[in-house]
Amino acid sequence: MTKRNAECGLRNVLVGVMALGCVALPVAAQTSLSIYRDGRVVVRRTLPQALQQGRNSLTLRLEALDPATLFATDTSASLASATVRYPSTSNDALAQAVGQTISFVRAKGDTVRATVVRVDPPQYKLSDGRLLLAPPGEPLFPAELVRTSPEAQVVLDASRARQRTDIAYVAQGATWEALYQVILTGARAQVTGTATVTSQSLRADSAEVQLVAGAIRRTRTPAAPTEEGTARWMVRGQMAAAQDKLEVAEEAVGETHVYQLPGRLTIEPSVPVTTALFPRNSAPVVQELIVPGVLPWRGWMGQNPEPNRVPVQVWYTIKRAAKTPFGDRPLPAGTVQLYQADSSGRVQLIGEALNDHTAPGRDLRIQSGDAFDVTSERVQTDWNQEQLPPIRRGMTNRQRVTAAYRVTITNAKAEAVNVDVREAHFGSWKIIESSVPPEKLSSTESRFRVAVPAAGEATLTYTVQIEQ
Repeated sequence: MTKRNAECGLRNVLVGVMALGCVALPVAAQTSLSIYRDGRVVVRRTLPQALQQGRNSLTLRLEALDPATLFATDTSASLASATVRYPSTSNDALAQAVGQTISFVRAKGDTVRATVVRVDPPQYKLSDGRLLLAPPGEPLFPAELVRTSPEAQVVLDASRARQRTDIAYVAQGATWEALYQVILTGARAQVTGTATVTSQSLRADSAEVQLVAGAIRRTRTPAAPTEEGTARWMVRGQMAAAQDKLEVAEEAVGETHVYQLPGRLTIEPSVPVTTALFPRNSAPVVQELIVPGVLPWRGWMGQNPEPNRVPVQVWYTIKRAAKTPFGDRPLPAGTVQLYQADSSGRVQLIGEALNDHTAPGRDLRIQSGDAFDVTSERVQTDWNQEQLPPIRRGMTNRQRVTAAYRVTITNAKAEAVNVDVREAHFGSWKIIESSVPPEKLSSTESRFRVAVPAAGEATLTYTVQIEQ
């Protein structure tokens, strides 16, 4: 071989090696899940099956598939049809075994072989030709007769060739909840938040997970069966494996908010997965003690001379100013737990409440419970009802009710407190007299701010008038 021929041969080998290096290796199937609070899950699958231009028939194994919701996410492909067969029951496998001879277990170490003639009514043929009209034992099925996961025969029409198949469908069987831990330290609060995903029947290995918060209507009930035993709960849990610097990403999509969890998660039935929603934030907090009003919101005020002990509600408002890391973060609805340290530094749970979806820049306001050391008693001290002439001729007479109240607030604490006594009513009403000036909060609500001394009590009197 001449030197020139050797160089040409080496060049051809290198070109061949480079060409092999450019060949695309098959991609593994990838799963992305969007989990909703009501149990719905949008499952997106990127599958390694290539599509040719025109009609394509695929056999796919898809967990928790509802065939009515299946569609191709790539606009160059569309679903022509889909037939779904779910994991085999004993009767399904027997139907597949008709005409075949399989083994049946009658007792430990005792098996018999018989041919499945038909399933309904049951007919089995023994080796000597005799027929049984009941199963001779527990059937042992060959693996090829049993479907261990849902199997979909899918036909897709593609306007162009593609290297992979992108599909999505709506499944059932996983939910999530948000929980916020608030540690109160004087006039500030340290706030953390977590999201916990719990699967009842859905399985996914190394999936990208998004949590969707918002009010989304449900108009159909899925017909797909769920896995057997989904109601069982096992006390097991795991924390999402994510690096410390990874954070939950969030964006608005339509009228919902989508939270992208960091890393990839493995979802298993009855195995809760918890991950942080955001880093710890510090925010101002204001506590309020409130005595709720006595007036019926819609309706007529009656006469009631009996004293009425009224719980003093405890409210907290966590300030979320706009253009701050905590204030600009939308908070999905969930449970808020309030903690405060005792004299030894141990945090104690002092309140728990539900919060609605909280938009960016909106304060988080919750009622944690009722006060222990601050109590109140309200008594109606006067009541009068009178008839008023109609506003115009032909109209019915009006009524005016005037009622007076005394609210006594007792404080057993070692420090003075301020207590708000609220009154709210729909319609034509007003405060005509009070020992503490009323503050009008809105067209339907007024409050009296009462200062109560340490280890003492304070009394508020007021008179309200309602016309109807």
